[in-house]
Amino acid sequence: MDMYSIVGGTPLRGTVKISGSKNACLPLMCAALLGEGPTVLENVPDLRDIRSMMLLLEHLNVRAILKNGRMIIDPVSFDTDWVPYDMMRRMRASMYAFGPMITMRRRAAVSKPGGCNIGNRPIDLHLRGFRSLGVQMVERQGYVHARHEGLKGAEVNLLGSNGPSVGATCNVLMAAALAKGRSVIQHAAREPEVQELANLLVAMGARIDGIGSSTLAIDGVERLNGVKWRVQPDRIEAATFAVASVITDGDVLLTNVDPTTMTATLWALREWGAEIDHQGEDALRVRRGKDCPMRPLEIETGPYPGIATDTQPLISALLAVTPGVSKVRDTIYRDRFMHALELNRMGAKTTQEDDSLSINGVSSLEGAAVMASDLRAGAALTLAALAAEGSSQVRRIYHVDRGYERFDQKLAALGARIVRTAEEFQDPGAEIDWSSVEQAEQVSEVETRA
Repeated sequence: MDMYSIVGGTPLRGTVKISGSKNACLPLMCAALLGEGPTVLENVPDLRDIRSMMLLLEHLNVRAILKNGRMIIDPVSFDTDWVPYDMMRRMRASMYAFGPMITMRRRAAVSKPGGCNIGNRPIDLHLRGFRSLGVQMVERQGYVHARHEGLKGAEVNLLGSNGPSVGATCNVLMAAALAKGRSVIQHAAREPEVQELANLLVAMGARIDGIGSSTLAIDGVERLNGVKWRVQPDRIEAATFAVASVITDGDVLLTNVDPTTMTATLWALREWGAEIDHQGEDALRVRRGKDCPMRPLEIETGPYPGIATDTQPLISALLAVTPGVSKVRDTIYRDRFMHALELNRMGAKTTQEDDSLSINGVSSLEGAAVMASDLRAGAALTLAALAAEGSSQVRRIYHVDRGYERFDQKLAALGARIVRTAEEFQDPGAEIDWSSVEQAEQVSEVETRA
């Protein structure tokens, strides 16, 4: 395994190009299975999750080639209707293959998926949607078995206990595109990634109304065609580098971004005290406000257009070094706070209360050895290490590789002192300068007497 060795305290400066969206690209790759003929995707990031999906497509006997951000997917030999546990456990997005498999093969068997350890993430809404379209479903020994004699349009309600489901909306949308008759998805997810999938399907020949709203109406067609499509910029990566800029007191220009997909996150950063200037339609300059002090925040995540749950750990890291008491509530994944314990190892003061995190900001963090529990936690800990005093080690960065393309290289190009190395534990707290401790204690004692 690899890790990041980081020496904090350097402001990030320069320009960084944001990659294509992982969360958009994965369902687009599966949607290509529905077309008659090859589909070409451009602006595709070379990530661990993308490679995992390519392996899944290969298992389905579908050829996928990725070179220089351009992917060609040819479904002509698509002939497999099951996916084993070993493939599904790698990421939850593997579930996106279920809809095209059911649609094109009329039967499917898939293991229940894995992915980041961020709490309970059931697939009940996926199954509810498929059943509404006439699919028979049976769950046995960790697998979901499905079959049908022809998909039929229906009204599908996808409202769950945590709000709409992005994955379920995408899956039902793909199946309904080739179902007989009209389907109406109520409480559909509105995320930009869902909108992009819908627009891709329309380009392939689907008939979909209401894109961008919570109600999607789909009139099934007999066939879809392969197309050429450019993947949208990754709004979560853009948010990550925006936070990286302000947490290090830097000045970074983000290019290849779509600010319209980041409205809530940009609002939160401006409320905190960041200066964000639009440089044309696809670039943002982000830096800490000169005349505006850092302010604590009270925010909560929510379905789009709210603050994305994926940005919550990033904002939490920023608030850890923001004076005052902040509160972050995650209404999507209430257990998505494992990064907080690692931030506390660096000197942060956080306390979890049910689905909320209370953060008492400190003046600075201290370098420490920390461990990523999931993708966004790994990114948040990396940002915290960049802002911390001294050296840190961020371990288990294979989580980070799932969603960030050349993350360490992009940070290094902005001036970060970050090196990717083989994981060899060297605890930065193993040695201590006792003279500095004694000096600090003497100062504290004088201040107490005063």
